[in-house]
Amino acid sequence: MTEKVIYRQETQNDFSEVFELNNKAFGQDNEAKLVNALRDNPNIFIPELSIIATEKNKIIGHILLTKITIKDQNGNLHESLGLAPMAVLPEFQKNGIGGRLIKHALHTAKKLGYQSVIVLGHEHYYPKFGFEPAEKWNIKAPFDVPSNVFMAIELVKDGLKNISGTVIYPKEFETV
Repeated sequence: MTEKVIYRQETQNDFSEVFELNNKAFGQDNEAKLVNALRDNPNIFIPELSIIATEKNKIIGHILLTKITIKDQNGNLHESLGLAPMAVLPEFQKNGIGGRLIKHALHTAKKLGYQSVIVLGHEHYYPKFGFEPAEKWNIKAPFDVPSNVFMAIELVKDGLKNISGTVIYPKEFETV
């Protein structure tokens, strides 16, 4: 790739292009609809953590981190972030754009004061960025998935110390 890829916060003007991007990247509109639904919930949506990658003013990638909760066995709630979805246009995949989106998002989340991020994702991809199986912290998915694809990362030292339990995703995720 010769053109410079710019990573920046998504703006309202980007919404329809981000919808199309997710549609193309996933081959369906479930994730695109999920992004719209998450965006519409001010309790979980963090504008700074909806990040796009552009080349020549064309959106080629998008990542979204939204607030999620980890509920421990005593009913205590701990805030974390969920990484979902992340998409790169098919013709731009395998160029490191997704990786740079992840790094940019994690860095921004840390600057905003968040302590951890949870992802349900590819077992060989996300560990490259420091994600480890969430079971290391005794954190479980609210649905049945193999433990090696349900991962977490501490954005700060001991960001998940003394936090365990089950992740509670916002209701918007149930639509996917």
